[in-house]
Amino acid sequence: MDVRDAGTEHIEGITAIYNDAVVHTTAIWNDVTVDIANRTAWLNDRRKIGYPVLVAVDEHGAVLGYASFGDWRAFDGYRYTVEHSVYVRGDQRGKGLGKQLMQTLISRAQTLGKHVMVAAIEANNTGSVRLHETLGFKHVGHMKEVGTKFGTWLDLAFMQLQLDTRSTPDIETA
Repeated sequence: MDVRDAGTEHIEGITAIYNDAVVHTTAIWNDVTVDIANRTAWLNDRRKIGYPVLVAVDEHGAVLGYASFGDWRAFDGYRYTVEHSVYVRGDQRGKGLGKQLMQTLISRAQTLGKHVMVAAIEANNTGSVRLHETLGFKHVGHMKEVGTKFGTWLDLAFMQLQLDTRSTPDIETA
């Protein structure tokens, strides 16, 4: 298994994993699947702003999982905070792929000078919560019944990881 930057050759695998999560899990709170064009635009948007999209691939190049991050909120004051996503193909879960993707993603965020990484996780997704705990994420909030899927209300757990020890943000010059 190899973790690398995603390319257009990985879009089909990324789309399949995304759509499987939409149809079968509460990891993604969307009800509608997406097409290749949607995920291609998403990949291109991430590249334009310099944010990574990582894939875990097997020896044949098949996508086993992917991870990325984006801005947490669209206001300047949040520029050092990102929210991430990590998804592993159903038949590959529990093998450590999510952890490997996350470790690389965390390193990339640190390289870009980010200060905090946020995780928003469906509160009953104990596998994802445990993964984040092992990576040092701390529980910082729990919002009850803020989402719905499959005819039930969903709670959202917030976790965060401080990526550096800066006591003040960098001073930016115009």
